Amino acid sequence: MLIVIVVVFGGMMWWQSKKAKQQQQEKQDFRRNLQPGTEVITIGQVIGKVVEVDEQYEEIVIDSEGSKLRFGFNAIAREYIRPAYVSDDEVDENGNPLPDEDTEAPANDEAGQVPIEASVVSEEDTADETGDDNETKTK
Repeated sequence: MLIVIVVVFGGMMWWQSKKAKQQQQEKQDFRRNLQPGTEVITIGQVIGKVVEVDEQYEEIVIDSEGSKLRFGFNAIAREYIRPAYVSDDEVDENGNPLPDEDTEAPANDEAGQVPIEASVVSEEDTADETGDDNETKTK
C-alpha cells in the first residue's frame, strides 16, 4: 500500500514538473517573439505598447501613455487584451441587455427638447393659421 502511494505521489510530481516546464517555454517563446506595436501588461500591471525589443540584453521598451519604460523580458506577464465593458445603465437587474430604444436617447432632436405644452400650443396655432381645425385633420 505504501509503495502505491509513493508511486502516485511521484507521478503527480513528474506531471506538475512537465506542465511547469511547458508553461515556462511558452512564456519564453512569447517574450522572444514580441514585435513593436503589441500591447502588453507587466507583472506590475503597467499597460503599454512595445516600442523596442533588445534580445541581446533581454530588455524591452514599452510606451505607456507617452512614457517610455524599459523592462526586462521577465517583467512582461502577457499580451494585454482590453476586456469588454458594459455599463449598469445598459442592463437590467438580472444582467440582461436592455432593448435598443431604452439605451439611445435622441441627442440632437429639437422636438425632444421642447416642453410638451409649447408643442401643443404651436400645433393649434398652425392649425388656426391655415384655416383647418383639429377635427378635420383627424377625419
